[in-house]
Amino acid sequence: MHAGAMPAGPSLTDRALAVRDRLLSSPGFQRWAVANPFTRPIARRRARALFDICAGFVYSQVLLACVRLGVFEHLRDGPLPTATLAARLSLTPDATARLLAAAASLGLAARRGPDRFGLGPLGAALLGNPAITAMVEHHALVYADLGDPVALLRRERSTALAAYWPYATGDSAPSAAEIAPYTALMSASQPLVAAEVLDAYDLRRHRCLLDVGGGDGTFLAAAAARAPNLRLMLFDLPAVADRAAARFAAAGLSARAAATGGSFLTDPLPAGADIISLIRVVHDHDDNAVITLLRAARAALPPDGTLLLAEPIGDAYFGFYLLAMGSGRPRTPERLESLLREAGFGAIRRVKTHTPLLVRLLVARPA
Repeated sequence: MHAGAMPAGPSLTDRALAVRDRLLSSPGFQRWAVANPFTRPIARRRARALFDICAGFVYSQVLLACVRLGVFEHLRDGPLPTATLAARLSLTPDATARLLAAAASLGLAARRGPDRFGLGPLGAALLGNPAITAMVEHHALVYADLGDPVALLRRERSTALAAYWPYATGDSAPSAAEIAPYTALMSASQPLVAAEVLDAYDLRRHRCLLDVGGGDGTFLAAAAARAPNLRLMLFDLPAVADRAAARFAAAGLSARAAATGGSFLTDPLPAGADIISLIRVVHDHDDNAVITLLRAARAALPPDGTLLLAEPIGDAYFGFYLLAMGSGRPRTPERLESLLREAGFGAIRRVKTHTPLLVRLLVARPA
């Protein structure tokens, strides 16, 4: 800007949006929108969406109560009277009716008569997804850290998630006892992600897969079933790699799978793979660590090698979760592509997955 030049005023779009925002925030306009038959459906949807945001924590606690009490398992074989459920849940009939009514309003349960409840569509879906159940239990820890979100944003206190994920600080290699809780959580949640990735990308075209940050080997075990001729390598912190090696041995995969312990921040990745996978690893780390990781992957791959990068979506959820964890951030595909190019990758393409909410997939080759 030249000396003395006036700053540019708001754009036409900004001015139009400002008018819209003033209208939407006006109580008079809100009353008119609800009364008008043409705008009423939109006004009601927005009112419901705002209410759901306000009530979100209560909804999550209804779900947590159902999970901890085993409500969905009790209803697996069919509807039950409230009195029967009360006895099984060790609750009073009134408390049971209150819980089931709340669950029914969320689609977790369903009324099947004046005093009977069965599974709702979302409760039935939960029965087939133990990964979700594990995350629901884990969220009790998350909500404790989010109890004062302003203090979290200002980093005024330590968090439980930072202790739960000991590698986040990078101060030292965690022990076997320290990695046990989060490794078990990842093992429970990984099958859903693995299925999405393996449905979207056929590994049978490759000869050897190196999974970096592969935990206890859940993804590699799934890859082994999809690609019987694929050799498998895993790289993770030493205590985690030991668990993966034990899993490979128990699954009869030792002849084709190897686990190596180390840190991608300081150690080179094992050589010999023509494809490297990073399955929901990058978002856990800040940009400098991500560049180090991607450059290590670039160095370990042959010129015709492939990098498979799978990342979750969710600025609200992962933005605050990773803030409490103390490391990482959610990134747009455009930002991920920029980091890949900075690390020496090219020919980057996005691969569609069945459920983008779970994972989005990028495939890249060395430039």
